[in-house]
Amino acid sequence: MRVKVSSLEGKKDEQVELPKVFAEDVRPKIIRRAVISAQSSRVQPKGVNSRAGMETTAETPPKGSGSTRVRRVKGQGYHAAGRGAWAPQTAGGRRAHPPKSERDKAEKINKKEKNLAVRSAVSATKDLDLVSSRGHVIDEIDLLPIVVEDEFEEIKKTREVKEVLESLGVWKDVKRAKEGRSVRSGKGKMRGRRYKKKVGPLLVVGEDKGIIRGSRNLPGVDVFLVDELSAEILAPGGVAGRLTVWTESALEKINERFSK
Repeated sequence: MRVKVSSLEGKKDEQVELPKVFAEDVRPKIIRRAVISAQSSRVQPKGVNSRAGMETTAETPPKGSGSTRVRRVKGQGYHAAGRGAWAPQTAGGRRAHPPKSERDKAEKINKKEKNLAVRSAVSATKDLDLVSSRGHVIDEIDLLPIVVEDEFEEIKKTREVKEVLESLGVWKDVKRAKEGRSVRSGKGKMRGRRYKKKVGPLLVVGEDKGIIRGSRNLPGVDVFLVDELSAEILAPGGVAGRLTVWTESALEKINERFSK
């Protein structure tokens, strides 16, 4: 399959051959499994103290003291004095099976399966129906994937990046991402994740010559090198079909990456 290469002004003159990876079957379940594996590997371990309830001054009252022989905290005049220690025989007791920090909660995935998920997610970027169903605005786009000449990688100014994205018909999706920011409901607002943001276009380049600097202030836009691509980047949330712009050198490198 051949696809037209767009200039920075949006003109389509020359054509290039798409790598074979774009002919891969789209496997939604495999992609979702790879994304869940990546997300679960970042879960912070949590668990109770292994010595919970043991580090206390509590002692068992002697026989004949007139009180139940349950270990009680020593002292007087403060809130814990006389309280029954946290032990199996007291009301409530310890949790039977509390969370254990040593437990590995990462979802395992085979290397071949993970590689298949990335190839499948790459192939999904050329499907207009999948990209549209994700919510991307592609009214001005007739054919995917979008390929742009390598001079795009050298742009260092946000204004110039915006002009190129407008000529490619992608800017409407950036505006959608900008207008889609909303305040999160619930306690997440207090925990460093106050805003929910929309996912915008993905720019895949062969080499960073300034494009990351030029695009970093655009809402929802991500720039990645070919070697950094993963199923989670290409299919945020495990849903394939992210609107993606490729450079010519990126297509060459992705051909090398998946032809090994």
